[in-house]
This record gives sequence, structure tokens and C-alpha cells, in this order.
Amino acid sequence: MDAAVRAWAAQLASAHPEVLKVGYWGSYARGDWGVGSDVDLVLILSRSDLPFDQRGRTLDATSLPVPADLLVYTLEEWLNLPEEGRFKKTLASEIVWVFERNP
Repeated sequence: MDAAVRAWAAQLASAHPEVLKVGYWGSYARGDWGVGSDVDLVLILSRSDLPFDQRGRTLDATSLPVPADLLVYTLEEWLNLPEEGRFKKTLASEIVWVFERNP
């Protein structure tokens, strides 16, 4: 899955210069995935005019070998996630970054 996500992220980033980072987390990052598992993706964009809940719908992840759940944050939103929150701690311990745009 790692290779598939890396290839997808590189292709996505080449078509979308606003993509700053792409990573995956959850069962594929932990190595405990099973039949029916999806891949949980986090994308960080430089900016977006779309509301948070609509951003993932605009990105095509159908080339991945399993269904994908996309969380798409702007850089500002990502930096402002509460540090003490459970979600941020889970991401910090699990996320595998597969793409990072050089500044």
C-alpha cells in the first residue's frame, strides 16, 4: 500500500500545486489492516476556498487499490489542531508522510 499511496500522492501533487503534504495513518500505517480496510489519508494544502467537508470529494483516489478516506486540511487548520487532542496525538504517532513539497 505504501508504494501505491506514494505514487498517487506524487501524481496528485504534480496536478495540484497547492498540495503541501500527503500521509496515511490508521490500520495501514500500524500494519494491522485486514480484508475490507480502507486507507486513511491526510492531505495538507496551502489554501482552499472549499469547506473542510467538501475538499476530499474534489480529489480522485480511485487509482488506489482500496477505498480511501481523505481528510484535507489547509496548512493553517493543520497548525491549529489542538496539541492536547486525542486525534492529533494519534496522527503524530501513526502518520507516514509520503509526500512533502519542497518550499
